[in-house]
Amino acid sequence: MSSCRLLCLLALTFLHSSVSAEQRSLSAENLLVITAATEETDGFKRFMRTAREFNYTVKVLGLGEDWKGGDVARTVGGGQKVRWLKKELLKHSDKKDLVVMFVDSYDVIFASGPEEVLSKFSRLGHRVVFSAEGFCWPDQRLASKYPEVHSGKRFLNSGGFIGFASDLSTIVQQWKYKDNDDDQLFYTKIYLDKIQRTKFNMTLDHRSRIFQNLNGAVEEVVLKFERAKVRARNVAYDTLPVVIHGNGPTKLQLNYLGNYVPTAWTFENGCAICDDDLLFFTDTPDEELPLVYVGVFIEHATPFMEEFLDRFTTLNYPTTRIRLFIHNNVVYHERHIQKFWDQHRALFPDALLVGPEENLQENKARNMAVEACKKDPECDYYFSIDSDVALTNPDTLRILIEENKSVIAPMLSKHGKLWSNFWGALSPEGFYSRSEDYIEIVQGKRIGLWNVPYITQAYLIKGSVLRSKLSQVSLYVDQEMDPDMVFCRSIRDQGVFMFVSNRDEFGRLVASSNFNTSRLHPDMWQIFDNPVDWKEKYISANYSKIFEDNTSFVEQPCPDVYWFPAFSEKMCDHLVETMEDDGGWSGGSHKDDRLAGGYENVPTVDIHMNQIGFEKEWLKFLKDYIVPVTEKLYPGYYPKAQAIMNFVVRYRPDEQPSLRPHHDSSTFTINIALNSKGINYEGGGCRFLRYDCKVEAPRKGWSFMHPGRLTHYHEGLPTTKGTRYIMVSFVDP
Repeated sequence: MSSCRLLCLLALTFLHSSVSAEQRSLSAENLLVITAATEETDGFKRFMRTAREFNYTVKVLGLGEDWKGGDVARTVGGGQKVRWLKKELLKHSDKKDLVVMFVDSYDVIFASGPEEVLSKFSRLGHRVVFSAEGFCWPDQRLASKYPEVHSGKRFLNSGGFIGFASDLSTIVQQWKYKDNDDDQLFYTKIYLDKIQRTKFNMTLDHRSRIFQNLNGAVEEVVLKFERAKVRARNVAYDTLPVVIHGNGPTKLQLNYLGNYVPTAWTFENGCAICDDDLLFFTDTPDEELPLVYVGVFIEHATPFMEEFLDRFTTLNYPTTRIRLFIHNNVVYHERHIQKFWDQHRALFPDALLVGPEENLQENKARNMAVEACKKDPECDYYFSIDSDVALTNPDTLRILIEENKSVIAPMLSKHGKLWSNFWGALSPEGFYSRSEDYIEIVQGKRIGLWNVPYITQAYLIKGSVLRSKLSQVSLYVDQEMDPDMVFCRSIRDQGVFMFVSNRDEFGRLVASSNFNTSRLHPDMWQIFDNPVDWKEKYISANYSKIFEDNTSFVEQPCPDVYWFPAFSEKMCDHLVETMEDDGGWSGGSHKDDRLAGGYENVPTVDIHMNQIGFEKEWLKFLKDYIVPVTEKLYPGYYPKAQAIMNFVVRYRPDEQPSLRPHHDSSTFTINIALNSKGINYEGGGCRFLRYDCKVEAPRKGWSFMHPGRLTHYHEGLPTTKGTRYIMVSFVDP
């Protein structure tokens, strides 16, 4: 080795060691974070929250100024940031121990604190360190000029860099370009100039020790749950970066990471940010509560429409502070709207109803509703809800308003299914993709507020956001996409976060794909698709009390004859009306072609469930509601819930008033009264001959249950006036 080369090597070694020694003496007070932001967006607020969590000293450049740096999301630009930084760093250029870290803010979060940043900066042994990525942007022709890298990302990214203030100031003083010129190209050319790279002792953070750019590296980054905190781990280089940057098209992945990092949600503490910035209206008079425009959209035939509409009258929110808009696109539901309007017109005097006769397309209807809020400066919030939503929590509006988010949805899902009103991620084509945490959020195993890319069917938007960030945006109209997709894309494009909350139980989604409106009461057939809604509508409110209080809600009027609440009044009425609408009553003769043998030993005037296409629904009712009662009342017997004979009987004095003594062809029989004695008919009842025991005042919706064979020989007592209906089922024949 020549003496000249030896001297150069010694000089470089000395330079490196002196830089390292200088950096080893750094403390957190030596670090100043500088960022740029013209407005306090949702992303900016998130950035500042993570900065405060670690006590970073942050200087924000540009707040309140107009952005002139171009559309950096789609093309080159960003030079305005360099101009601001050039001016700011002049204030610090003579502070030899000050380290400055510049980062973007809208798409950046911190995962750790200043001490770790400075420690890693010191270990890198350079005076200026830029973040690195796998793409050569904005001029790919410069790729070959970059120094070769054996491990890690090769190309400079200007969304994050760190260095001594004096060096960074000297670098940015070279800026003499326009605000919409490209900042990354400016820094790239300086880095690629070997003389300048050596002069400023510059390098790139090739292995993401400090800076993690997500573009091109999404698959490399996973969540690492530590004790009461969460880090983003780069599995390609086994590093734990401090600054996470969602550059380019990776904003949604950053949002996902930001739901956890650094302590937003942990296994130990749950949601740590859920109570930040809450609003409270506990002591606010009704007349001072926020004004909410509510848009209701009935775009397809939907079961349980009466219940859906009635819930607006039971919201724990003054109707005087609600402006109602209803768009109904379904002729079948006109009757439900009219009934609701006739009953509750006084509650919503300013309501606007748009029916199917207007032929208004869904996207334009949604646009009309939201525009009403945009144009009214007094509109504080806009709440959109589709007819598929069973909003069972009357406090929903208050809860969502108190969360104080720009856009927020209550988490809703179909009962027993993973189908919900949000997506945790998007595919590259912009459609549904399942995030890693989706199932646990839907199932309530992770509770919190979740920043997601797609919400639908029910959501709340701040009126102030509609009139500012979204004022010039068409939220629903795009000929190429469905309104829900247009809405979410528009919100995302404006940098507004959409949250879904599963902190409370809000309700559920109603399945409507198998809803057949050709039936008189189609909700009756929904026991499979919407079992919870079906139960609420058609099962007695006192049914569940059978299992809590055996004495008050189960009676025994005769030996081994039990009497308990089963149907709601509505189920009784709907079943009777359905049978009368069908009209296929048997003649009450022994000859019966509906039976396998063609002969009925003890005939009644009746209609079988299979005549109205309700047999499988009835068997489901037996399995879900009769079997549990049977097992409770007849211990040791486990019903199969099989039944061939399931029918509604009609008794009339001039038709068939009574039924002769007989045994039933069943292990046990249920007999449910479908109307009321003293109101709909006189007489009637049942007598068990062996015990000479009569039940003469059956209650509407209540069911008898008694053994069918051998012991409980019985007869139907004469109906003397009116019409009596009962539902009979021979169970486990």
